[in-house]
Amino acid sequence: QVRLVESGGGLVQAGGSLRLSCAASGRSFRSNGMGWFRQAPGKEREFVAAINWSGGSTYYADSVKGRFTISRDNAKNTLYLEMNTLKPEDTAVYYCAAGDAAYGSNWSLAHGGVDYWGKGTLVTVSS
Repeated sequence: QVRLVESGGGLVQAGGSLRLSCAASGRSFRSNGMGWFRQAPGKEREFVAAINWSGGSTYYADSVKGRFTISRDNAKNTLYLEMNTLKPEDTAVYYCAAGDAAYGSNWSLAHGGVDYWGKGTLVTVSS
């Protein structure tokens, strides 16, 4: 059974930092694109960041560009999201996501190409 398990969420003050992790199990994702999405209260889930299979290409939503960094460790089958200069509007449940297509593009993952979802971790940024 494939599982994506997020960790690292919590409460942080505006301007602070958090690092999210996503541990994958049940299969290897070393040949697959992965990413992060988020859903704020009362809003639809939105794309945050994606990374290709090798880690050599990344893609970010404009709202987080320059503040968030996505990375991966294929040896550990783990995805990360480093979040800096956090703002209250970053408050949301953050979901780890992965595509099933080998060597899929970041754009594809960001636009409907997710086949696996984690259950999410809550990030709350206080003002």
